[in-house]
Amino acid sequence: MPRFAANLGYLFADRPLIERFGAAAAAGFQAVELLFPYEVAPSAVKAELARHGLTQLGINTPLGPEFGVAALPGRERDFDIAFAHALDYAVAIGGSAIHCMCGVVPVHERPAADRVFIKNLQRAAERAAQQNITLLIEPLNPRDRPGYFLSHVEHAADLVKKVGARNLRIQFDIYHVQIVGGDLIKRIEAHFPLIGHVQVAAVPSRREPDEGEVNYPEIFAVLDRLGYSGWIGCEYRPRMRTEEGLGWARPYGIVPKGEGAHAS
Repeated sequence: MPRFAANLGYLFADRPLIERFGAAAAAGFQAVELLFPYEVAPSAVKAELARHGLTQLGINTPLGPEFGVAALPGRERDFDIAFAHALDYAVAIGGSAIHCMCGVVPVHERPAADRVFIKNLQRAAERAAQQNITLLIEPLNPRDRPGYFLSHVEHAADLVKKVGARNLRIQFDIYHVQIVGGDLIKRIEAHFPLIGHVQVAAVPSRREPDEGEVNYPEIFAVLDRLGYSGWIGCEYRPRMRTEEGLGWARPYGIVPKGEGAHAS
């Protein structure tokens, strides 16, 4: 059965970030992922994780105006600084992964960007491996993020193979992959050995995964059949308050604390 993690960049967004950990635990989540938590001291995040017994998954490299810099030619030094910041933060909070944001790249710079991205990831993967951290790269759809360097899962798979690092994997966000190319089950099967993390949201609304054009129960069954043992990040925009829209997750064990005990 799939295990779901709360993406605290999207869920429980009616609260300050530091209060979302407790809200996620109260709603029944046992793991969380973050986007850009850098304004909160890592010691405060670690304390909340411990207080509520939560597993911390990934964070993103700092956003910046370019939506990341990992693939930007001439910005290698900036990437090294941004990645060092992300690595220090992830280690301090006990995280397990870092999503390397590659940035918006003009079409004419893309061949050079490919080479820069590969070299940057090779350096970063070596540093991350020393801390037992997995690096993730994620294709984003061009409707939501025009000009983003990485948009196709096939491109991501090619990059992972060229980098050749055991701790570099694809963040397979089903919302983005469906918008860009669809054929989800075949793509999951084809690239499964390279998938390090999965995320979900409805298409096209990016709401709870109980509406729209993706048959998520079938997707979850396929992941189970293939032996996916990781977490699935809930990176969607709730229709109302997060708690009011979690009915879809109850069959998968996301039940508010105390409710299960009361029912028994």
